Amino acid sequence: MLLPLSVPPLMLTTGPVPVYPEVLKALGAPVLYDYHPTFQEFYAAVVEKLRLAFRTDIAPVIMQGEAILGIEAGAAALIAKDDVVLNLVSGVYGKGFEGWAARYGKEVIELAVPFDEVIDPQAVRDAFRQRPDISVVSLCHHDTPSGTLNPLYEIGAIAAEHGAYLIVDAVSSFGGMDAHPQSAHADIFITSPSKCLGSTPGLSLISVSKRGWEKIERNSDAPRGSFLSLAAWKDASIPGRTFPVTPSIAEIYALDAALDRYAKEGPENVWARHAETAAIARKRLLELGIALWPKREVWCAPTATAFRLPDGFTDVELRDRLLNEYGILLSLGRGDTSGKVLRIAHMGASAQPDFARTTIEALSSILSQSID
Repeated sequence: MLLPLSVPPLMLTTGPVPVYPEVLKALGAPVLYDYHPTFQEFYAAVVEKLRLAFRTDIAPVIMQGEAILGIEAGAAALIAKDDVVLNLVSGVYGKGFEGWAARYGKEVIELAVPFDEVIDPQAVRDAFRQRPDISVVSLCHHDTPSGTLNPLYEIGAIAAEHGAYLIVDAVSSFGGMDAHPQSAHADIFITSPSKCLGSTPGLSLISVSKRGWEKIERNSDAPRGSFLSLAAWKDASIPGRTFPVTPSIAEIYALDAALDRYAKEGPENVWARHAETAAIARKRLLELGIALWPKREVWCAPTATAFRLPDGFTDVELRDRLLNEYGILLSLGRGDTSGKVLRIAHMGASAQPDFARTTIEALSSILSQSID
């Protein structure tokens, strides 16, 4: 097969990420008819593996589209027209959720911080004190354009104390750290297989709590008979049930392989590998005199490192030199971080300590050449 572009030898982008070899092999399996009993049993087994990975008591759902589908579907299903939504904004994706919250709810209250900071749980408590009618809280756990990590468990506990429903965008955090829906009191928790699980894009992996399903059932405005219908997938993993749409068969094969790999390596070992890789990247960047984008290192995520541009370089120039001279592809910033940062991903197969070392050595060489 002739690819339209050459594949970078070292692709450290924030998604999609390089997939594991097991995933590539699974993609080559024969595509079965989705109502073949063998596939239906296989699909049910994959959903069970995902449930175990999520560490939840309730079967999750798999929607057939990239994770933005899951995020929008979650908002449409859970947020009713009488809901007051507290949208927590510490980055581009947190801000982006505002549109969906406003579309489906009665009112959106924004709690925002500069995009190089994270949400303070005390500020969430204060918001509830000022507005006890808040009924839904929305949080982007790891906002990749900023490389920052919000305190998921602390915020989840506060939302639970006040009886509010919690929607979590865990697209680029789940699988790379301890981030689980039930422990976080998340009522809707969305992630992607194409980040820390090291699989392909094209699916939304969603955990819904028991009370989350109950609220969706009560919400007369929740999509039904629609591609956005989360409820339509609730029992789709029960063999013999009708799929709302034809599943992406090959993507399910890939997810199965990724979940098997995650379980075999051991979640805690996977998280440690991500954390070690990020720590090496941060340490060596600082040694070069390159500043991290987050104001405090403790706010940095273990799944992506965003760093400020060295003097004398534009983001595109530095990205292109890394790619053309060293075969390393990084991500540019997005939205408010565009033109201000480059981002090194540490997700799935790219979360390797040697990759971090190689990247910083290449940066060091480029900086040395600029001085000469």
